[in-house]
Amino acid sequence: MKKLAIKDKDACMACRTCEIVYSQAFYKKEDTSLSCIQIGWKNNKTKVSMCVQCGKCAESCEKKAITQNAKGVFTIDKKLCVDCGKCVEACPFGVLVKDKEAAFPTKCIACGICAKVCPMDILYVKEDK
Repeated sequence: MKKLAIKDKDACMACRTCEIVYSQAFYKKEDTSLSCIQIGWKNNKTKVSMCVQCGKCAESCEKKAITQNAKGVFTIDKKLCVDCGKCVEACPFGVLVKDKEAAFPTKCIACGICAKVCPMDILYVKEDK
């Protein structure tokens, strides 16, 4: 299974570069709320939330627009998506996002764009066999 992972969650300095690059790449906006990786705080510590490819989004999709590919990554078929928002609600990590101006939501596809820009080099794409 291919998914985004973190080497050392305590090393995150909350610069939010990963969030910004994602929103710019997929929404052409610098809006951290539109990122499929979210940096927050819990008990005065940085908390990194990311898609673990759990499939809850796919289970919630009545139109079967979200399917798992051969590498284990869940993807959204834009042709089948009716923008009902159930997948966004179903995501237990709050990282399946939807811009009100977009035709469909987005989710992590384990592309690694966020990992490439992380100044702490703590993000990576993990591929289990």
